Amino acid sequence: MVFTDTHIHLYLSQFNSDRHEVVSRARDEGVRHMLMPNIDSHTAGPMLRVAGDYPGLCLPMMGLHPTSVGESYEAELDIIGSWFEKERFVAVGETGIDLYWDKTYLEEQKKSMERHIQWALEYDLPLVLHSRNSLGEIFELLEGYRDKGLRGVFHCFPGNAEEAAKAIEFGFMLGIGGVVTYSNSNMQDVVKSTGLEHMVLETDAPFLSPHPKRGKRNESAYLKYIAEKVGEFKGIDAGEVARATTANASRLFLID
Repeated sequence: MVFTDTHIHLYLSQFNSDRHEVVSRARDEGVRHMLMPNIDSHTAGPMLRVAGDYPGLCLPMMGLHPTSVGESYEAELDIIGSWFEKERFVAVGETGIDLYWDKTYLEEQKKSMERHIQWALEYDLPLVLHSRNSLGEIFELLEGYRDKGLRGVFHCFPGNAEEAAKAIEFGFMLGIGGVVTYSNSNMQDVVKSTGLEHMVLETDAPFLSPHPKRGKRNESAYLKYIAEKVGEFKGIDAGEVARATTANASRLFLID
């Protein structure tokens, strides 16, 4: 099987002691690409260093994570924006709105997301959206960009089947990760009701490890467990899931 991990924070400190081994295990499991979303101006350097260490395998995005949006978010966005003139990225992100921890900076998060949308349109790149407790707010923002050519992925899609259909209407794919393997997840209905052509696989490593690795640090080698669960819900082989989602990722992110 050949996989693309469309969302992994491989540059974080959780991988500092064994990053090469993590990459080797991923390659052994058929992972062809590992796409890395940025968090803020402080993580851009480490992320790009990892991309340089594993060219063609570890591919960077650029953005400001919504939980990093605060009082100085405009200065952060200026730094983030300057990177698009210096480096090549496969996507803009991750951006979006997170209302799980704190709603203090909701308006600032909306403005930040709109800035990311403008970058995505300007540079013709997909947009990677973080949407925790915020699908309504994000859908409202996206309404203003219908038929503008905006495309992307809802990372770790958190909604129900109806919301999944709406995300797809906006031109987005669904990022399916370890949550799909959890017994208390509603993702079974989402996966069953959504065509495979609208899905990509992701880990969000080092977070959200799938069963049977839940509670341990996540890594790209665990994509196979996600593919197996999706296949179980769809009534197809995990290999078919891998082929379809890898092709979807190649098409969305313009990677070989």
